[in-house]
Amino acid sequence: MTDAPLPITHLLYLHGFRSSPASFKARLLGEHMAQHHPDVHWHAPALPPSPKAAMAMLLSQVVNWPVPRMAVVGSSLGGFYASVIAERLGCRAVLLNPAVFPARDLAAHLGPQQVWHDPETTFVFRPEDVAALAEMQPQRITQAERYSVIIAKGDEVLDWREMHQRYQGARVLLLEGGDHALSDFAQHLPFVMQGL
Repeated sequence: MTDAPLPITHLLYLHGFRSSPASFKARLLGEHMAQHHPDVHWHAPALPPSPKAAMAMLLSQVVNWPVPRMAVVGSSLGGFYASVIAERLGCRAVLLNPAVFPARDLAAHLGPQQVWHDPETTFVFRPEDVAALAEMQPQRITQAERYSVIIAKGDEVLDWREMHQRYQGARVLLLEGGDHALSDFAQHLPFVMQGL
């Protein structure tokens, strides 16, 4: 029998491709943490478009965090990054419609991109960024019990079957409908909090 995980003291939120810390999920979870868990250190950084730079930045930012008392929440591409961090560090992760094969999927999105929440902000997604995603792809998910995953069958961007297959053995909330953005995220906060 395994011991119950220690309560978290540090929480990292990772947004998706072309998203930002201004996404409604990031804001909603941040407000919830401030209101109900003000003692938990909340960090929702703006991720660089370069996956290599994003991962280097994240690992440097959490280097002094207590792994048994930290968790990471990630949406879409942020869910992929959260899996990479969980596999490298051994922390808990809550994934929201996570990207499973981002190198494959984002290869179709090379070139100039706009940020959803700030169309004035643009970046260029490059072939070397796709290569970096392929390089950091975990071979498999280990210790599935440390993962909680929300998967919407109605996701219009990613294939829910791939997510479900990838995270077998994890704690999964499989939604019959829904969408990629998880527009009903507020009602799933209890599931998220139980995974932390």
